[in-house]
Formats: sequence, structure tokens, C-alpha cells
Amino acid sequence: GQSVAKLVRDVRRVMEPYTASSLKERKNNRVKDYVSVSSHLGTSHLLIFSQTETGTNLRIGRIPRGPTLYFKVNSYSLTKDCLRLQKSPSVSDIVFKTSPLIILNNFAGEDKGKELKLMTAMLQNMFPAINPSTMRLSDARRVVLFNYNDSTGLVDFRHYNITVKPVGVTKGVKRVMLAKNVPSLSGFDDISEYVLREAFASESDVEDGPENAITLPQDYAGRGNTKNEQRAVRLQELGPRMELCLMKVHGGLCEGEVLYHKYVSKTKEEIAADSRNRQIKLTNQARRRQEQEANVRRKKQDKEGDDGSDASDSDGSDGDGDMQDSDNDVIVEKPSKGRLAADDFGVDNYDPNEDSDSSDEGADDAVEEEDEDGDVEMEDRKPSKRAKTS
Repeated sequence: GQSVAKLVRDVRRVMEPYTASSLKERKNNRVKDYVSVSSHLGTSHLLIFSQTETGTNLRIGRIPRGPTLYFKVNSYSLTKDCLRLQKSPSVSDIVFKTSPLIILNNFAGEDKGKELKLMTAMLQNMFPAINPSTMRLSDARRVVLFNYNDSTGLVDFRHYNITVKPVGVTKGVKRVMLAKNVPSLSGFDDISEYVLREAFASESDVEDGPENAITLPQDYAGRGNTKNEQRAVRLQELGPRMELCLMKVHGGLCEGEVLYHKYVSKTKEEIAADSRNRQIKLTNQARRRQEQEANVRRKKQDKEGDDGSDASDSDGSDGDGDMQDSDNDVIVEKPSKGRLAADDFGVDNYDPNEDSDSSDEGADDAVEEEDEDGDVEMEDRKPSKRAKTS
């Protein structure tokens, strides 16, 4: 629905600046269409939202060979809903010019399954790696949090903006320090009245106490946030929110062997049998594809040889003045997509349902037929003989 489309835009906003923000998708697009343009866009992961009768789903796949994580979105909140709950929300486009930091909470542990370790690696690789010794502190403007709940098995997704505030001062002084313009003091006889009026400590002021303060190692964004200053770090939620449940894991990109399933479990013998049957099927399809391409090339060569012999016969004819029109054979060959074998292309990415032949346009001079072997042949329509003139 429309809410899912808004969720897609919000998630793209989270992944800024390394995301395809201007990508236009259509209903008839397939996964292979996005994979084909991924190298031009410089994308490494594919996030696919889908809406079904049972709810909203999310697939996270690594381009081009997988694996793919299948999540069920139990609940979500849009960015506008998260900002509406705040007293004074403020979002600047400057914070989206750098990639966010990622925090994975409660994902480590020896008792965690292999699917959780795979999910940890996938989520980490979605965001660019950082080098603490070389990065600038002013580039750390946002943070993305993934929290795993052991009791429910759900993953909570949050998106925050990082801000710093002065510590050790009253609320009135803090407001003067952070304000761009000097506040109006027309209602006070002395500035001390303005300061003492808001000398009480609020809940946020208690959190920003000296015990929670840090020393800035570098200059940070904002007024007065210079090096060696004492500041308290605050997080402001930007949204969206999501509650995810891992359903299954595929070895390939939206296909391949099922590495994990939440509700279905198989024995080692069943898994080995499924893998063997799938490998045999893909190998046969790849061999058949190579045979068809070889047959097309052989028939093209045979046609070219026939055309050469007909041309030599017409050159040796006696010029008796009669105009004789030789038969012109028209060959229309369908372009090959150059598919590779299953071992070369990757078993996990071989698409058995992909149409083997692309459509030919403008081939009005040929009629397409299929022989018993499945190879494409072309029946030539020869032009009619013109009457001889004396």
C-alpha cells in the first residue's frame, strides 16, 4: 500500500548517501533487472519490501550471489510518526551527507545459532567500514541500531541523530549558549533573573551531568563544540522504526539452498538429496543451453557456405542477355544471451525460468519453427521469380 511505499522512501533516507535514491521501480521489474544495473550504481545489497495478504515482508540480499535474509515486518512506524511524538523535532539535511554508524546489540554469544552469525555479518556489510584512527569526529552524525531480543527472537531497528550539549550549566545558560540569537530580556530587570528562573534541573539535565560527560577529541558540529570541551552526547530519534522477525535464509540471491527456516527443519540426508538434485538439474540446463548455442552457430555456418556456393555458380553463368534472378536466402538468427555453464555462472544464481530466446523484431522475411530437438530453425521465404524479358 501507500504506507509501505513511504516506508521504502524512509529506509532509502536512512542509507544515504550510499544508496540509489532516484531509482524508479516498476511492477514488472525482476530481481535480475536490478542486478544488471547494480554495477553501474555501485550497490552491494538489495533491500526488497513486499506487501501480501498476511503482512509486510523484507528481503535483504547480497549482490550478486547472495545470501538472502527473509524477514517478516511485524510492525513499523514511519519517520513522520516518530518526529510527531517529539516536542521540538529538528532534522537537517546535512546529517544525511555522511553514512550512519551501526550498532549491533546482543548479537554475539556462543549459544547463538549460525543464522544469527550470518545475519550479523550481513547487517555489518550493509554499511561502510570505519577506521577510528583516521575518521573525522564531525562525520559521525547518525547511528543505526539493531537490537536482538533473546526472549522474543525479534530484531528492533532504530535510527537516531547524534547531538552534543554543554554540561555543568543551568538550563537558562545552556539556552543562551546554544541559541543563535540573544534571547529577549525585556521582561527582566537583571540577567540574573533570567538565569535563576530556570536554575532547576530537568530530567535531561540530570542525564547530562558531569559523570556522563566526555571530552571532545576533535571539533564537532554545532556552536561552541570545540576540541577539549566537555559535552554530553544525546540521541534524537529520526525514524523509521521496525520490528523484524527472521523467517528463512537462502544461499543465493532470492533463490538457492534454504540454509535456515523458522518452521521447517530437515535431516542431513534430506538436505544432501535436495542439493544433489538441484545441482543435477542446473547442470543439465546449462549443458542444454550450450548445445542449443552450438547448433545455432553450426546452422549459421552451413547457411553461409550454401550462400557462397550459389554465388560462385551465378558468376560462371553465360551472359545470353536473359535477366535471371538467383534465389536470395534470408537468414535471421536470434541473438544469444551468452549464458554460461552452471559451474561458471554460480549455481546459486542460475535462473532456470529465464526465457532462452529473446524476441526478434523486424524479421518479417522469416518464419520461426522449432524442430524436435528444440533448436530454432528459420524457414526462408524466397522471392518470386521475375519473368524473363527478351
